[in-house]
Amino acid sequence: MANKLTLDETFEKLEETIGKLEQEEISLEESFKLYKQGMELIKSCNEKIDKVEKEVLKLNENGELEEF
Repeated sequence: MANKLTLDETFEKLEETIGKLEQEEISLEESFKLYKQGMELIKSCNEKIDKVEKEVLKLNENGELEEF
């Protein structure tokens, strides 16, 4: 699911998950479920950011930056 979301949508979903985890009435089982979802969202964010960074710049053999 997280891979199909944009980076902004993934961050929003992560913020929602954190908000749910901060609720006092949450059960331990629900906490674990949300924690797992949050970790998957963080992984997806990292992958998307890495992909964008690699697409934006590449160092050529002359030490100059150019688009990848």
